[in-house]
Amino acid sequence: MNFNQALKQYNHVNVQTSITDADPHKLIDLLFSGFIERVAQARVAMLNDKTELKGQKISKAIDILSGLRSALDFEQGQDIAQKLDSLYEYMIHQLVEANAKNNVEICDEVTGLMKTIKEAWVAIKSENLNDQESQPSKP
Repeated sequence: MNFNQALKQYNHVNVQTSITDADPHKLIDLLFSGFIERVAQARVAMLNDKTELKGQKISKAIDILSGLRSALDFEQGQDIAQKLDSLYEYMIHQLVEANAKNNVEICDEVTGLMKTIKEAWVAIKSENLNDQESQPSKP
């Protein structure tokens, strides 16, 4: 096994372990990170005229957005879930446009949007942890 194959296998096992050990909040965070990574890869493919790779990476990014949309809880989340759904739909449309026009600026836009969502998601987890720590422990 050469080094590249070993590295690829390690990364696969590492990702599998992260997913297996993750709580639901962490899984969504991993999806956000995966989305950002796929769009970055599509952007590089655009800049290097790698049409097939660009299409594959944008497709994977769209799949992640579709998964995020299907995970939205409209009963509990109500207004926030509706807004996220609309934003994810917009991002899908933008990625299709970026793919068709080879437009890296659109990739930058959707990456920025996702980074903002990801930061808010991480902040929610931090707030919940801080709230739990400030609660008196039960005997």
